[in-house]
This record gives sequence, structure tokens and C-alpha cells, in this order.
Amino acid sequence: MEVFHAAQNSGMSVKQVLLSLKRSGLGSMPGTAAEILVDRVREQICPDKLTTHEWIEVVKTAHNLGIPTTATIMYGHVETLRERIEHLLTIREIQKRTGGFTEFVPLPFMQYNNSLGDGRMVSRGNDDLKFHALARVFLYPHIKNIQVSWVKLGKKLAQSVLNCGANDLGGTLMEENISRSAGASNGEYMAPEEFERLIREINRIPQQRTTLYEPIN
Repeated sequence: MEVFHAAQNSGMSVKQVLLSLKRSGLGSMPGTAAEILVDRVREQICPDKLTTHEWIEVVKTAHNLGIPTTATIMYGHVETLRERIEHLLTIREIQKRTGGFTEFVPLPFMQYNNSLGDGRMVSRGNDDLKFHALARVFLYPHIKNIQVSWVKLGKKLAQSVLNCGANDLGGTLMEENISRSAGASNGEYMAPEEFERLIREINRIPQQRTTLYEPIN
């Protein structure tokens, strides 16, 4: 979204903006503002954001310029299950063409403190486990890293998701306000020792990594 906005405001193409940012030191980008990559849904939940086509073009251009990104989805609101699958298909096809996604990050919709959450489909427990597992099966081997957001799901459910397809535990957020504004109560900061404890409790081996999933010893 930020790249698209910068291009519009500066009278530049998306490619020109990305090249300028890369020359200035940009090495990777978050694949946010994806929400659900179906325009029917976007017209309801984020009509002022870029369209599905525009999001895809920004991401593909970044990948083709050697700028890797993450891929996200915000699920559990007005979308249908078919539209979730359509989103996964879009992400998989991009990855097959560019290989530029470092990970896929499912982000459950936070239903509190907003009108969209009133009476809508909201992810709960089993649905979160199933969707992370489905993402693993659906995207493998093209995307090998599935991240779970402990800030949105909580520590206990995040542990369960690590046993249902996820292999990456989302890190500490600084001054995060989107989830908190929507009613999330799991906090922003978690010490490295707590990450290790949660991972070892489920008999997994913790491994610190770089943005590009290179191990840090």
C-alpha cells in the first residue's frame, strides 16, 4: 500500500519507486494490505486501499527487482471459504512465477471495537488451526515458511498452530496499535527466553533467523 501511495503522490511508476527505495537501502518488504485478494471482499472491507490487481503488480514488481516480500491474509470476516482458497491460489501462482515470498502469514480478524465484527464470521480456535494447516499443504513446496501471530492468537493457541503446519513464531512488535485497537489483549513484547520456552514446551527446537530465513547462531 505504501509503495502504491508513494507512486501516486510522486507521479512515478511503481517500478521507479521501488528502484529508488532499493538504491537507498531497501532490502525487503512486508506483504501487508493483502487482506483478501478478491475485489468483492475488498470493496466491502477496504474500499480505499489498492485493488487486488494493484497489490499483485506491486508485489510482482518488487520480486522481479530482487526485493523479497512476505505474503499475508486477514481472514475470518465477510469472506467465504471459496474466497480464502482464491487468495491462496493467487499467492501460490505469484510464488511459482517469482519465488519472491519469504513466508505466508495468516492474520485472524480481530472482531472487537469495529462495526465489521458485528455478526460476522469470526475465526475461533479450530478454524485457526485448520487454516494454518491448509496453508501449509496448499502452498508447499513453493512457500516453505508459515508464520503464526502470537499477538493475535495468544501464546497457547500459537503453540497449537506450531503443531498444525506453522514453523515460524511471529516476533515482538514495537508500538503495535492495530491489533490492540481491535481488542487484542495478548501484548506486544515477548522476551527471547519466553519464545524459547514456548517452543521447547512442544518439543520443537528454537532457531533465531534473519528476515530472509537465514539461521543466526
